[in-house]
This record gives sequence, C-alpha cells and structure tokens, in this order.
Amino acid sequence: MLLSDLGADVVRIDRPEATAVNPNDIVGRGRRTVLLDLKQPEATAQMLKLLEGADALVEGFRPGVMERLGLGPDAVARCNPRLVYGRMTGWGQNGPLAQTAGHDINYIAVAGALAMVGEAGGKPVPPLNLVGDYGGGSLYLVVGLLAALSHARATGEGQVVDAAICDGVLALLSNNQSHRLRGIYRDERGANMLDGGAPYYTTYVTADGRYVSVGAIEPKFFALLCRQLELPQAFWDAQNDRARWAELRDAIAAAFRTRTLAEWCSRMEGSDSCFAPVLTLEEAQRHSHIQARGGFLDVNGVMHTAPAPRFSRTPAAIQSPPGTAPVDLATVLTDWKTSSHS
Repeated sequence: MLLSDLGADVVRIDRPEATAVNPNDIVGRGRRTVLLDLKQPEATAQMLKLLEGADALVEGFRPGVMERLGLGPDAVARCNPRLVYGRMTGWGQNGPLAQTAGHDINYIAVAGALAMVGEAGGKPVPPLNLVGDYGGGSLYLVVGLLAALSHARATGEGQVVDAAICDGVLALLSNNQSHRLRGIYRDERGANMLDGGAPYYTTYVTADGRYVSVGAIEPKFFALLCRQLELPQAFWDAQNDRARWAELRDAIAAAFRTRTLAEWCSRMEGSDSCFAPVLTLEEAQRHSHIQARGGFLDVNGVMHTAPAPRFSRTPAAIQSPPGTAPVDLATVLTDWKTSSHS
C-alpha cells in the first residue's frame, strides 16, 4: 500500500483460487492482481517474464520456498540483474528460528519489545501489530527497498534486502538500549519515563470515564500542566523525583477526575501542556486537526486513511480502490513495455 501510494505500479501475484478483495480492505488499495499457480512450470516462466521489466520483487515465504519455485534471487538475477529482491519474514533468512512459524507477538517478544509494554505489576500487553509487522517489518522493508533501488539505478546492480521483523524491532529499540547501557532504564514494566511509569507521560481517566494523554516531558511544559490542573505549588518541583512519583500521579489523577473529557479538551487542547484526548478511530476521523490535515479520504464511499508522508513536489495518491478484478499478465507486460518507452 505504501509503495503504491508513493507512485509504484504494484502487481500482486495471487493463487488462482484467491477470492476477491473486500472493498473495505483499504490496505489492498492501489494494486493490480495477476492470478498464477507458481507450482506449475509454465507459471514460473511467466513470472520470470514479468520480472524482466520489474524494479523490485517482494516475497513473504519461509526461506527456501521461492528457490524451490525456481524464483530465488539467483534465478531472478539471471533475467534481471538490476532487480531489487525484498524478502519479508519474521525471523530472517537464517538462524535457528528461520523455518519456524510465528506472528508479530512472537517476534517482538524475542526482540525484547513486548516485555516493555504493559502496566507495572501486570503482564506484557501486545501493542497491536504496529511495532512488529508494520514498524519493524514493513517500514524497514520499504526503506531497504528504496535504498537498494537508488543503488541499482546508479550502478545497474540489484541486491537482496533481507527484512526480518525481529531485526527491525531491535533497531527500533536502539534508544531503549542506549538508556539501558547508560543505566537510566529499569528492566520492568511501568517504571520508566516513556512506558507509563512517569506520572507526566501516561494516561488518566476523566469524570465521564474517558481517557486523556499527557506527555509533558520538558520542565516548562510540565509547569504549564501543573498550572492547568491547578496542582498545589508543592508538586511543581516533583517531576523528576522518583520518590514522589506515586504522590504526583495521585494528584494528577484526582485533578483529571474533576472534569469531563470535553471540558478538559476545551481547557487544555491546543496548549503546550502536551495534552491530547484518547480517541477511537471513528472519533479521530472527526477531529479538527485530522480533518485539517486530510487524514481520511473518501474513495468510492469508503473512508481510507490518507497517504503519508506528504510531499511538496510529488504528492502521494491512492491509485485505485481495493477489490478490482484480476488482470491478465499480458496486460501488465504491455503496460510496462509502453511505459518504458514513454
């Protein structure tokens, strides 16, 4: 989806028995689908023909599967030496777990991220699949693909991008590792500045049972937070005194319970106290800032998240809605041949 939004002509190869994509499955937008049974030799030949004109290939099988299909990096390089070969897996192409099934929760568990998320004294809580699948996985893969494509265009040489989710998550944890090495990280949940341990960087419940977030890290922002919450002067110098964190947390919690979410938004939103309401996806769609930024786009009656990031000269765009009918391989080959000569 991200590559398509950025302007790539994305073609998905799917099984012949694949069902139609649901029009509400917005991550399936902006691509065409070709149906091929890659277990058949003639389909492998067709695939290699397609790859002759491609800039990049992305595959997500266990290590060795593409090689058994006759579509491994060496075979593809023989027909297109400048192609960038992206391999998306959880564990990577080698290592003791390379052939083992897994999902986001397993990869972030082994990498050390899952142990950090959750309330103090509670069990680890999966942060959806944003940290592994999308953060350490897809985004690192895209960065690798774009870097390799830049190299290929300069040299004519393609290469393999081994994007393992566990590797990407470890890279995402570099700041946490730095804090650990410097001795300012506690190896327990809910005990550090950014994991909910700090009373100035967490969430609180309001009078109507909703939640607000505060992230007043800098002293001047914390001072403003204290003023807006009308906290006693005695708490203003307690921000970085861990011995007083429990007391400060109780005071902030008591203050937030005195007003509703709407009242706190009216009082604090838009100020430098680093405050924001905790919204659902439906509410986010209606928020004034999200609307001003065009965060959602209506595509054939379906509300899509807008492409990101934003560009000043080459804006990203949703090329097509999901759920389009499969196309013939010949159509794609003709289009690519035409575009290469235009």
